[in-house]
Amino acid sequence: MEYLLNRYRTLSVLLLAILAQLVLLAYQVKSNGEVRLIRVWAVTAVTPLARAIESTRGAVSRFFSDYFVLLDVREENKRLKKELDRVNMDNQYLRSELDTADRAKSLAIFQSRSPSKTIAAHIIGNTTGSGAKTVIVDRGSASGVQKEMAVITPDGIVGKVVDVYPTASFVLLATDPSFAAGVISQKNRVHGTLKGQGGTKVIVDYVQNEENVEPGEWFYTSGDDGIFPKGLPAGEVTSVHPGKSKKEIILSPSGFQNGLEEVLIIIEGVHAPIPELPAPHQQIHVQPPPPPETSSAQPGGASGPPAATAPPAVPLSDADRILDRYRQLGIAEKHEWGVRGRGAPDFNLPLDAAKPAEAPKPKQNQ
Repeated sequence: MEYLLNRYRTLSVLLLAILAQLVLLAYQVKSNGEVRLIRVWAVTAVTPLARAIESTRGAVSRFFSDYFVLLDVREENKRLKKELDRVNMDNQYLRSELDTADRAKSLAIFQSRSPSKTIAAHIIGNTTGSGAKTVIVDRGSASGVQKEMAVITPDGIVGKVVDVYPTASFVLLATDPSFAAGVISQKNRVHGTLKGQGGTKVIVDYVQNEENVEPGEWFYTSGDDGIFPKGLPAGEVTSVHPGKSKKEIILSPSGFQNGLEEVLIIIEGVHAPIPELPAPHQQIHVQPPPPPETSSAQPGGASGPPAATAPPAVPLSDADRILDRYRQLGIAEKHEWGVRGRGAPDFNLPLDAAKPAEAPKPKQNQ
């Protein structure tokens, strides 16, 4: 560097002098806008750097502003989510209360219409035995409950009381394998025994293959077991198959359709008849056919009943030809069809002989 400066000292001094002159000239010379040229150069050189600095500052400012806004939004979302969860819980609680009120109303209506004397009970627990189908209700001997009493809902039978305590009772459900009740089919009055299978379905046992049971048919209690009064719905047949010696009938128990929370315990049962099947076809209204169209005017201005329809010109078969011949004979003999006391026309005459004779023409005066 020192070598270059020493060698080109004169040239360097000349360039510095020229640059200084240009700076002085730029400071003195003004542009068309009365702005000094040096100022224009300075602004032009500084503007890109100022733009970059301002862009960086704006981006950083927006970043921190959005960050704090997002923090507020996140907190607001958490608050709204908690509020929504609370509203959903309230809705579920109110819906459960409404369902309970509806079931209680249904039980009250069923109690008022049932001929049997019943008391309402609420299921408060299940037994802990493996595979057991027994529930605990909040009614016991203090309420008049006794062992082997029937337990039902408005939809059908549920089970029977197996153990009684002062304030609670154990109810064996109809789906338990040890449960049994006498039933009868609605359509063909087939007797059988309803038995639980440990699942959601029950069967009807002791029905011979010769007896007629159809899918979709309903079974009702028969009253033969001494527990359930006659006429209570037991379930609907879902499948029927012939077995080795008896039918295999599977029922969907109707008493469990809407769940089990409130039940009725029959204190004094009254037998009721099995309801009759509805009519296979409902009566429908059919409009009568419209009256035939009649015309009061006849050709030529005459009035009266419409003229008879002319027979077809060319009969299609031998039967049509015979019918056409009989019709023409009747017209030729002026026979009135359907009038009592009038015999049938003579169908053995030829058509020419059956034609009425023409009236004689009057003689002309000579």
